Formats: sequence, structure tokens, C-alpha cells
Amino acid sequence: MNDLAGKHLVLGLTGGIAAYKSAELARRLQDRGATVQVVMTESATRFITAVTMQALTGRPVFTDQWDARQPNNMAHIDLSREADAIVVVPASTDFLAKLANGLCDDLLTTMCIARDCPLLVAPAMNLQMWSHPATRRNVARLVDDGVVVLGPASGDQACGEVGSGRMLEPHEILDDVIAFFQPKRLAGRRLLITAGPTREPVDPVRSITNHSSGKMGYAIARAAHEAGADVMLVSGPVSLATPRGVVRIDVETARQMHDVVMREATRADCFVAVAAVADWHVLNAADHKLKKTTTVEAGDGHAVPGLELRFEANPDILAAVAALPSPPYCVGFAAETEDLHGNAESKLARKKAQMIVGNLATEAFGRDDNALTLYTAAGRTVLERADKLVLARQLVAAIADRLPSTESR
Repeated sequence: MNDLAGKHLVLGLTGGIAAYKSAELARRLQDRGATVQVVMTESATRFITAVTMQALTGRPVFTDQWDARQPNNMAHIDLSREADAIVVVPASTDFLAKLANGLCDDLLTTMCIARDCPLLVAPAMNLQMWSHPATRRNVARLVDDGVVVLGPASGDQACGEVGSGRMLEPHEILDDVIAFFQPKRLAGRRLLITAGPTREPVDPVRSITNHSSGKMGYAIARAAHEAGADVMLVSGPVSLATPRGVVRIDVETARQMHDVVMREATRADCFVAVAAVADWHVLNAADHKLKKTTTVEAGDGHAVPGLELRFEANPDILAAVAALPSPPYCVGFAAETEDLHGNAESKLARKKAQMIVGNLATEAFGRDDNALTLYTAAGRTVLERADKLVLARQLVAAIADRLPSTESR
């Protein structure tokens, strides 16, 4: 996807071993449609060469504030005026300190002080440097000044120690940059989202589940976070990474999902029920592994090989949330194999939800793309087939348009 199409970014590099990751980030930014202009400090060139970054971006790299390639010798002005944002990766302790105190003695710091575009920084340093009171004061001042601080993470560090201060990985920074440019239509809102399948045990090693991959729900969680929402994701068993900035709670069964959702729903502005929840659970699930030699009584009174399972209905999570005294805006999903319109419209009325998102299960489960139809009391809206994240952003925009004001809840 070209999430960054039309965006021009200045990628700043300061001195630090994490500078090698900036090479991958430069490539990833361009893969998403951005153009990238690199500016390096002299210290950064001790860790990765300007030649490398030029080869990756196809643009000459700037390191000197007196660079004569700029006709007016004002690279610190010209480069920033062309940019949609400046992204400094890595941002060293020294760079953060200079920026927080308005010091500019090289091209990168001078450009960042003279900019009229957003500035994002990804700190990278030893854990003691990150936790030092001076660094904490500087970062707090930068945040107050409107600088967006990405990370840092915690983990193994080049010095051999382990702790906070490690720079985010390139794919994490990429996600944060993409999210930065998304409209914040859900700022200040809380969304509760369910995703994935549920798994109902038959015995300790077997279960009944479905083909849901969780991709649509996870895409919606990411899109909601990009839109500025505080997102809690209640997930059945899937093999997907948690979207950045999203709080995830893992569950197995429908009843576990129900319990978590009902505990959190009263604090949500919107509940999006994407999970493919099992309608029944096994009432007589065994507490030991069932063997092939398990038998059941046949009609003539003789024992024959087989297994008899008894089922009981699971709670209807969407209907239960919609029935709360002061419910959030409720969005359900209808994954159908036939009569999509009839079943979705019936579900909208039956569940008392504000929106049902319908799709054909045979064309959605496990795929990276989908096609959706939104059903509300006002009618239908068709979202044509596209990547699931593209659809998720369209759905989030549609929800944002329809959410009641916080005062009306």
C-alpha cells in the first residue's frame, strides 16, 4: 500500500550504533510511497556512510550547513520547507539536549529549529542515559514543544546491558510515521474491539473453532489507533502481532470474551464486534484426553465406537452490550455464506446495534483483502474490495461520522 504517497520526508541521522537501522527505514518509507531526503550529523557518518544513504534514497545526502549545493547556502531552510515532516532516526542524547534548549551548531539541529513542519524523533541510547534526569527533562520539554517522540523500546543494547533506551525497530517507526499522517477523527474516544475466532474445548487437547484469521479485526484496531482512539482489543487465538499503541487482552472461549467485554464496555464510546464467536460450547467437555476407543451406547443398547457431545448456547456478546442501560455505539459483523443483505439487515434489527458490517465469509476468511457493506437504519453503504487496512480506515471514518457526542451518553 502507498500509505505515504505524496509525502516528502527529511530523514535525520545522529551518531549512534542504531544508525544502521535507518538504512532499512529509508527503504521502507519509499516502499510506502514517500520520497526521502537524508541529513546526517558528522557523528552519524562514523556509523554509516553518506554513500549508503544516497544509494538507498537516490538523493544526495547533506551533512554540512555550509553546503554550496544550495544556491543560497541555506540548506537548513530549503530542505525543511520542502518536507511534510522531519524524522530523526536515531536521535541521540546530545541531539535531544540541544534541541530542547534551542542549540543549533550543525545542519540537522539548525534545520529542526528553523523548521515549519512536524518533527518526529526516535531516541536511541544506553539505559542510564535514557533514565538520567537531564534526559527526562529534555524529552518532557520537547513533548511540550510539540515534538513527537517515538519510543524508545526496552531490550538488549549494544553496550551489553538490557533496559529502556533501545530504538524502535524500523517497521515500528514506519507504522508510527504512517499513523502520524492519518486524520485523528477519533481523538479522545475509547473503542472496544473483538477479533479472531473463539475456541471451545472438547477435551484438554481438542477444540471446536472456525476459520477466522483475525486480520479484519486487527486492521480495524490499527486504524482506530491511527485515528487517535484509545483502543482495547479482545482477541481470540490468532498468530498476529498486536497493532502498535493498542491494548490487547487474549481469550480462548466465547464466555471468556463475553466476560472481558462486559467488564470494559461501559467505558467505551464504541464497541466493534468483529470476532467470529462460537454460538455454542461443549457442555460435557472431558477433563482428560478422549481416546479413539471412546464408546457411546447405540440404539440397541450395545456400546459402539463414537463420541456424544452436548452443546449449550454461548452468550450473545453484541446483543448484551447493546442492551446495557447506557450502551456504546455498537457495530456488529455479519459473515454470511448466502443472502447477505437479508441476514445482515435482520441482524441489525435483532441485535439492536447501530451498524452491521456484512461480508461473504467465503471471500474474507484468511485473505488480506475484503469487500464490505455497511448496514444502518439509514440504508446501505458499499465499500469496494480492497486491502483490509484500507477498508478498516474507511470503516473507522464511517464510525467517526456517526458517533454521538460524548455529552449525549
